[in-house]
Amino acid sequence: MNPVHNQTNSFYFIGLAGVGMSAIAQYLNGKSFKTGGSDRVFNKNSPPLIQKQLEALGIECFLQDASGLKNYSCVVVSSAIEDTNKDLIEAKKMGLSIYHRSEILSYISETTKTIAVSGTSGKSTVTAMIYHILDYANLFPSLITGAPLVSLEKKGEIGNAVSNFGEWLVIEADESDGTLARYAPDIGLILNIEKDHKETPELLEIFKSFADNIKKKKGILIVNDANDHAKSLSMGRHLDFGNENHIAVQGTDLRVHGHKISFRVRYQASLVRFELNMPGKHNMENALAASTVALQIGVPIELISEALSSFSGIDRRHQVLGVFSGVTLMDDFAHNPAKIEASLKSVQAFTEGRVIAYFQPHGYGPTRFLRQDFVSTFNKTLRKASTDIENDCVFFSEIYYAGGTAKKDVSSADLVDDLLELGVEAYFFEDRKDAALKMVEMAKAEDTILLMGARDPSLSSFAKEVQGLLENKSKNKV
Repeated sequence: MNPVHNQTNSFYFIGLAGVGMSAIAQYLNGKSFKTGGSDRVFNKNSPPLIQKQLEALGIECFLQDASGLKNYSCVVVSSAIEDTNKDLIEAKKMGLSIYHRSEILSYISETTKTIAVSGTSGKSTVTAMIYHILDYANLFPSLITGAPLVSLEKKGEIGNAVSNFGEWLVIEADESDGTLARYAPDIGLILNIEKDHKETPELLEIFKSFADNIKKKKGILIVNDANDHAKSLSMGRHLDFGNENHIAVQGTDLRVHGHKISFRVRYQASLVRFELNMPGKHNMENALAASTVALQIGVPIELISEALSSFSGIDRRHQVLGVFSGVTLMDDFAHNPAKIEASLKSVQAFTEGRVIAYFQPHGYGPTRFLRQDFVSTFNKTLRKASTDIENDCVFFSEIYYAGGTAKKDVSSADLVDDLLELGVEAYFFEDRKDAALKMVEMAKAEDTILLMGARDPSLSSFAKEVQGLLENKSKNKV
């Protein structure tokens, strides 16, 4: 039975501060369900911002000591919650109904018309773009996503969820733990499929299940025609987008204007100019994906263009934090080889100097699994010195460890050793504060410092530290 059909149910989220968990909690709270949960970052005496924001919405926040479970009927966990968690142990003893985060999200999607955005790269950006377009078109959409929208953050909101009264819900559907196969949306989008967490053949099976669910429901499947793996799942009723002439929505004439881009979108008899306040060819592709969805809902292409020109992006996705004495600072969530390559190339397209990249891998297992892919990506993408430019370079700090029983048999230093053997300018600093000092010291006018990494919530604070160092360096030059 779908627990979201019963308004008397209440939902307790273990790991509530997580971006995926807090989004679902906010949505259910907005639909008048009693919601709450625990997290190891919560603190009664000195609550972090996320705790204050949740409590301001009426979402109860508890320490992870099983003290808050007694007034709830349903417990929600994510793949990050281990069996040794105190709340989970007690919930099982109490006989509470326990659901995975993806189960609840799939149950929610059964109650409303849903657009699910999938792919190994670009999900958060495209989900946000679709929501922004539909909101701009006064369709009052709801949203559950994995990254805060800058426009919502500026309003003081957490920014990763909206519970509205329109007929459409836009969700980000994750494939990393295999749960994508649970979703059967009215409109499903596959952006790309590349090795990330799992080998490509295993990922293809997960995405195939997602595509099959859409076909069984007689929904609309939209795929990226420019990605071979995504295109391979497009048999039957589907629409596509990309750069080829035969497809439904085509992007052409990409031009770079500093940190912005412009391009034209061809749809049926229309050829419309688009402008985005963000760099990179991959963001043109993201805009094409979002546009294809909006067109199916009936939003005119001219209005889509107008909407996206005002899209202010999402937190830590190619976010330009400022230019300091000619040095650009950019913060990005890139964490797998495909995202890193796209991020580096987009910066190389606008910077007149070199790229000083920083990367903090997350998780010992993922780093071990992708080690050679990381090395190959940095080796082929970072530019070597020429008469016009110095070497691009990359800095690493130690792998982010989120807790648990991980085997610590790999280090970021191993990746640096691999890159040095290939002649790539690479540096390892165990303490990332030392990396920040060295990057800022090296940076000259027209260079770009590109910060990359995921999962670690303190990366935003690190970006602010780098920004502060650049500001101080600029002041001292005056």
